[in-house]
Amino acid sequence: MAAGLSGSTMASFAVKNPLLAAAARFRTLPSRAGRPLPFSPFTRTARRRGQETVTCFVPQEGQAPGPAPEPVPSLEEEAASAAERRVAERKARKQSERRTYLVAAVMSSLGVTSMAIASVYYRFAWQMEGGEVPMTEMLGTFALSVGAAVGMEFWAQWAHKALWHASLWHMHESHHRPRDGPFELNDVFAIINAGPAIALLAYGFFHRGLIPGLCFGAGLGITLFGMAYMFVHDGLVHRRFPVGPIADVPYFRRVAAAHKIHHMDKFEGVPYGLFLGPKELEDVGGLDELEQELARINRTRSI
Repeated sequence: MAAGLSGSTMASFAVKNPLLAAAARFRTLPSRAGRPLPFSPFTRTARRRGQETVTCFVPQEGQAPGPAPEPVPSLEEEAASAAERRVAERKARKQSERRTYLVAAVMSSLGVTSMAIASVYYRFAWQMEGGEVPMTEMLGTFALSVGAAVGMEFWAQWAHKALWHASLWHMHESHHRPRDGPFELNDVFAIINAGPAIALLAYGFFHRGLIPGLCFGAGLGITLFGMAYMFVHDGLVHRRFPVGPIADVPYFRRVAAAHKIHHMDKFEGVPYGLFLGPKELEDVGGLDELEQELARINRTRSI
């Protein structure tokens, strides 16, 4: 009776008191012990198929796509590109040097040739004004011009060995090193040799007689040798300017091969001469090397 009264009394009191009613309802809920919470980080909930989210980007009509990224070159490609640029620059520089030296060679050749022809003509025309032909003087002039041209080969051979490769090596050395520019210090020797030729030509032109005629012939021979040396040595051998049909002359090709051997220094610098270079190599037993170099030059020309 007391227990029932107290239970009914408490129930009626809980109804009247909302806080007690909420507590009573919480006690009546089923226990969640051992069940994970819905927000527990230690639980994995299985995904339901068909609920993944996919995002698609659809370009608008008329809108051009953006530029593609440029490929980054590798180190090998950069090195190859730099090498190609250096080769192109070197080739352009060499072509410019050859054009510069060609202009100088053509102008000097035309100038010297025209002056030599004019001086020969006017000198003998002036001497024959009285009607008498000075045969002795004319023969002496032409004979010494040939002799001076041949003698200059032996002079160049001696000077090349005794002077240019000795006390004047500081100047001639520029000819045995890679050239940087259209000219080199060794070109001064051509100007030095031109001095005596001009002096002899001037004296023989303005004076009459056998001695002035011989001086005129000597100056003319030195001039002819200098022009031939420039075309064969500078043009054919060292390719400082094109020489055209001169490169097709067989003996000149042998001369070029012999001078190449001089730059190789195989026979202590022999040959020191130019036009008689093959004969110098024959004297020191270098004909086999001459033929090998000549064959190499012919193969290079045929490529």
